Amino acid sequence: MRKRLFWIIIILTTFGLAVLSSAGIVDAQKKFGSPYYYFYHQLLYGIVPGALLAYFLSRIDYHAWRKLSLVVLIGALALMTLVFFPHFGYGIKGAVRWLDISGFVFQPAEILKLSLIIYLAAWFGGRHDRLKNWAYGAAPFFIVLAFATLLLALQPDIGTLIVVGLIAMGMYFVAGVDLKQLFAVVAIAIIALGVLVLVEPYRFNRLKAYVDPGQDPRGISYQVNQSMIAIGSGGLFGVGFGHSSQKLGFLPEVVGDSIFAIIAEELGFIGAMVTIGLFVFLCLTLTQIANSTNDAFGRLLVTGINIWIMAQAFVNIAAISGLAPLTGIPLPFISYGGTAIITLLAGLGIILNVARD
Repeated sequence: MRKRLFWIIIILTTFGLAVLSSAGIVDAQKKFGSPYYYFYHQLLYGIVPGALLAYFLSRIDYHAWRKLSLVVLIGALALMTLVFFPHFGYGIKGAVRWLDISGFVFQPAEILKLSLIIYLAAWFGGRHDRLKNWAYGAAPFFIVLAFATLLLALQPDIGTLIVVGLIAMGMYFVAGVDLKQLFAVVAIAIIALGVLVLVEPYRFNRLKAYVDPGQDPRGISYQVNQSMIAIGSGGLFGVGFGHSSQKLGFLPEVVGDSIFAIIAEELGFIGAMVTIGLFVFLCLTLTQIANSTNDAFGRLLVTGINIWIMAQAFVNIAAISGLAPLTGIPLPFISYGGTAIITLLAGLGIILNVARD
């Protein structure tokens, strides 16, 4: 299983880098004067350090993270809080989601995902008998999740908030919590998400665009309509790698949350299904590793990372395909983002150590 996981990571990372180089070639030339800016930046500042970190973490006994779980979570929350300080926070398009520390720019929300998984795996893994008790089960879990939710909502980063919520709920369920507690927390989360959608017009507009994509095709429905054009243009076999017309300035966020539409356009239905198949294969491999792990902490750790990757992948694919409202969630391994790929590879490095055992 360990070798299989290693090769899946290699294939997804290589495939993602190739797709990114094609999807961003026009945008990179316009913005940076170099057609392969995204390719080299992702490789040198994302994949290379991520691979080195994954190798390092694969050599460390994963049980050590159980003792460090609280420290790791507090560190991640501290970085999230630091975003709101003027000398450190770095914003784009009204959203303050990045930290700039001595020229080193990164997104702490990505670190929060992995940190929260480690903490929840340690918390639930050592308290199985007490999960049915509100004081030891739902209450501390809800407090931590509420604080993380507040920080993400203030940035704002609703896409990451959705992923974090799915991770937390999934791990809560797998840990064996009482279903009444789970339903209560889910209900509260849905209400909170509904409020966040209603208070911001642009979020509500995304919901309206999902319900009626034909409404305002040059405005609130522009991205979903352009993604549908890209997907439809691909047909069965695609227009050919590197030959997308939608990346010429028509489709927004071609290297971000819209990149799956470029895959479908250039590689067609076959390429889109291969992409989905790689994620499904990764999911099954991680599930097998989790089921083969006798240690509760290790099992929950692998399960949490599995939920993280699959939730993010399939929410992205569903949104850009018109099956769900647009959320701004990037596609793992493929969308541009140095912090995202580094933390993702770091998490998989920890799983490689779990699989070794």
